[in-house]
Amino acid sequence: MVILRLWERNFALTFVAAMCTCLSSLGAYGDGMERKSARGVSEEFQKSVIYQILPQVFTQEGTIKKAEEMLPHIASLGVDVVYLCPIVEYDDDTNQAYWSVRQKRSKTGNPKNPYRLKDYFKIEPMLGSDADLDSFVKTAHKLGLKVVLDLVYYHCGPTANMIKDNPDFVKRNPDGSVKNGRWNFPEVNFDNPKLREYLIANMEYFINRFGVDGYRTDVEGAVPADFWAEAYARISKLKANPIMIAESNRADAQVDAYDANYCFEWQFALIDVFSKKSGASELERTWKKCNARYVDGARFLRNLDNHDTASDSEGLRFEKRFGHAGMNAVQVINFTMDGIPMIYNGNEIADDVPICMFSTNKHGRYFIAWENAMTAAGRERESLIRKLINMRHDYSALSLGTTTWLSNSAADSVISYTRNSKWQNVLVVVNTRDTQVEVSVDFTASVFRQILNCGATPVFKDGKLFVTLKPYAYLLISYRP
Repeated sequence: MVILRLWERNFALTFVAAMCTCLSSLGAYGDGMERKSARGVSEEFQKSVIYQILPQVFTQEGTIKKAEEMLPHIASLGVDVVYLCPIVEYDDDTNQAYWSVRQKRSKTGNPKNPYRLKDYFKIEPMLGSDADLDSFVKTAHKLGLKVVLDLVYYHCGPTANMIKDNPDFVKRNPDGSVKNGRWNFPEVNFDNPKLREYLIANMEYFINRFGVDGYRTDVEGAVPADFWAEAYARISKLKANPIMIAESNRADAQVDAYDANYCFEWQFALIDVFSKKSGASELERTWKKCNARYVDGARFLRNLDNHDTASDSEGLRFEKRFGHAGMNAVQVINFTMDGIPMIYNGNEIADDVPICMFSTNKHGRYFIAWENAMTAAGRERESLIRKLINMRHDYSALSLGTTTWLSNSAADSVISYTRNSKWQNVLVVVNTRDTQVEVSVDFTASVFRQILNCGATPVFKDGKLFVTLKPYAYLLISYRP
């Protein structure tokens, strides 16, 4: 329990730190403020599923070339977008005064942090070469996959090339020394127009040279919003509808630059609910709170596990904390909720290895346990992920529809909601607890058909739905009112 509390504290501190610099620009709405709307995106994007790859742990070789060999597997799941964690050259400075707390805590001894960069235009040698990335993108495109890269522009490494070449590209203290921000890394100076041009040119370079399809932006809220708006306008001239995903809770990010935001609040709510710190109704409360604060029509990334949570887990991955059945229920929620689902590499085979972003074949030596795909839990998860992705593609209600929360008689344990489009309606009922629950749901239908059922026994009686739900059971019903 002590380890568990330490993990939760570290995870919370990491995400609170990642969010704090954007609090002044959240764009939350108060009385009398005119609401803005998110810019439109393609139906293709709204139906998409994202797969995140951390190359150094994705295979034992830890290279882009070996990751390319896994693309047919990813495509076979039905995934639409592959998101690569940073692949440009990492700073290898060994002075631990410039290491993050997380980097030290990993105990891998690896000076290379994928989120502390040295050269924005050079592929990290440990991962491969320009030719390897070029081949990766071309193979992905042949398989119908789009490729998104990770941008780290809030900070750079202490020995970054641009500090040597352009000393005023980073912020300075009154005594002239480099100003370090959070995580002990130098802060980039966006007051310098040349720095802005340098980074926009970086975004243009990877589109022009490699044909990448967009970007996920690290600590987005710590970078000026007007920079992202200008950058999006520029890259849109090179590629129609580039994908842009903001790792921030800046409420107006989708007005002129982004397709979707991360939703930290949703992640925390999932953790609290499945850790039994909160009742299941916390998910509905969080959903309503986020939709009230963000711009109208905002789209959210729906995920739980990612490179941050895996690195902070200290051996207690969610797969172990909530169990395989619990994580199955989490996946059902994230794939049937409005927004864009994201799979962290290995989630599709119920991977529970304590991997972290500092692990390589020379440091730590933790990799995704692909042999888990042969276990009962791995086979069950992969089958579930395939079904959920197919349903998102086939059922417009799940990808394009509205969400309506339904009351039920077991709000501490069960969530129930409908997804509704012009053509389709889907009911979702999920037990978030590891105990059996009897529940009545405020739901009626004239015609209905079960489309996914694990451990649920539904009965319609007297105009209401009654369901017996085994631990972590879930039920999806296609219906007509």
